[in-house]
Amino acid sequence: MNDLQAKQIDLLKKFIDICKKNNLTWFCVCGTALGAEKYGGFIPWDDDIDVALPREDYEVFLKIAQAELPDYIFIQNYRTDKSFPHVFTKMRNSNTTLIEEGMAHLDMNHGIYIDIFPLDGYPKTAKGRERLRKKKKFLNWQIYSALKNNCNLRMKLRNSFFRFLGYHKRTSHSLKKLDGVISQYKIDESDIWCNHGNWQGELEYAHKAQYGKGKVVFFEGVEVIVPEQIDAYLTQKYGDWRSDPPLEKQKSHHYIKILDTTKSYKEYL
Repeated sequence: MNDLQAKQIDLLKKFIDICKKNNLTWFCVCGTALGAEKYGGFIPWDDDIDVALPREDYEVFLKIAQAELPDYIFIQNYRTDKSFPHVFTKMRNSNTTLIEEGMAHLDMNHGIYIDIFPLDGYPKTAKGRERLRKKKKFLNWQIYSALKNNCNLRMKLRNSFFRFLGYHKRTSHSLKKLDGVISQYKIDESDIWCNHGNWQGELEYAHKAQYGKGKVVFFEGVEVIVPEQIDAYLTQKYGDWRSDPPLEKQKSHHYIKILDTTKSYKEYL
């Protein structure tokens, strides 16, 4: 385990302590679930930790977590950090630095983090699902205009258009709308649980039976919970997850500009 991963494990432990203390349901998801099941820890080329809670527990966590954490840990989302460009939450270590390429220009907390996603329900009708898809797409276009990622010409033109309209200056407003759109579908009334915050789109819409009551495994020696039907969950997301991808694909999907595990991001801004 490297220094970055050690800082992330410390954040994970603090997250788990709060969930246990307050009887909150949670799961390791995405690459963290894959790493836990396949490697017993981080995927060798991965550099983040992803967890998720059903919406009701997610909102409880947001209400109580900051008061239960040391001062150097910051609960970051569009409600607490106006320039933050995502519909989910990050738990950040403010005494460290992890500045990513597309967000380096944003005036926000850039500490090392773990990702915390809400799980929401899904419309029951095809018409409702299509309406949700269109609303998400338009709102995400507004939000993405705040980023400066390397992208194709079409995306650059679209981002320029939305920046011309000023959406990059009111990211939190667009995120509030998006949060309202995805959270209107109650998870206890749906057969599908959706992680709308992750970039893999509909691959993140899983049958609730996949999550079930969870399965206890270990991640770098820490006892964690992954979806109960872990094979079905990982197969839906990654296909043949038991086989390693080609060497050229064994790389992080994050583009880190500055990483410092010993100094605060404030020294770099």
